[in-house]
Amino acid sequence: MSSSRAPQRVAIAGLGAIGAAIARELDRGQGGLTLTAVASGSPEKHREFLASFRSPPSVVPLDQLHAHADLVIEAAPARLLRAIVEPFVSGGKTAIVLSAAALLQHEDLIDLAKANGGQIVVPTGALIGLDAVTAAAVGTIHSVRMITRKPVDGLRGAPFIVDNGIDIDGLKEPLKLFEGTAREAGKGFPANLNVAVALSLAGIGPDRTMVEIWADPSVTRNTHRIEVDADSARFSMTIENIPSDNPRTGLITPLSVIALLRKRGAALRVGS
Repeated sequence: MSSSRAPQRVAIAGLGAIGAAIARELDRGQGGLTLTAVASGSPEKHREFLASFRSPPSVVPLDQLHAHADLVIEAAPARLLRAIVEPFVSGGKTAIVLSAAALLQHEDLIDLAKANGGQIVVPTGALIGLDAVTAAAVGTIHSVRMITRKPVDGLRGAPFIVDNGIDIDGLKEPLKLFEGTAREAGKGFPANLNVAVALSLAGIGPDRTMVEIWADPSVTRNTHRIEVDADSARFSMTIENIPSDNPRTGLITPLSVIALLRKRGAALRVGS
């Protein structure tokens, strides 16, 4: 017997480097998914881009997205996280969150999703090994550490750097900017360290996951090394991500979201 499902309606909040790439892939066709609506702070800027789609989505105000879709992909500035996520999870719908660091400032959204049958999903994004960390967390994880090295351009303007008056221009050798918890890293580097917060949520939490952040003029890729010590395994992983048009994020981030969307309706799923 064959079964058919109504296409799942998808909305995207934010059409920057990540949101635009995801929108294009959805328009090319992803089984069971239809891009129905987008919201952008500069809709005129994206009018020509969206007009080239096979099935152009509706462009609607942010506070109306939830009426047009079953699932939203949050790819907007972190300050807009609540406005995007709350209407969806309150209505028992799904929100895929890329601004994971901002989620720590709005942890009540998790309770709201639970109470209303909604779901908040944090994709793998620019990180590697979240499946392994999630599995290890079923047992006991003793420690998790992440060391991030980024080109200088990808770190400019971070609140931690601005607030502490750190000069990263003209660096000739690597400079350790920060060492502390993932929660602190998320506050100080909200556009850079969503990966650290995602890692912490998969494992032992933002207050026990330790993070180092380096500005490194010798690297051209955003590099993350994870070291995990658990009762089930000890492992380390390194990923070097090619920056997108936005130097703060990697090209693999939108691909991670597309992979997640494909997995949701796949007949075969590989990975936890």
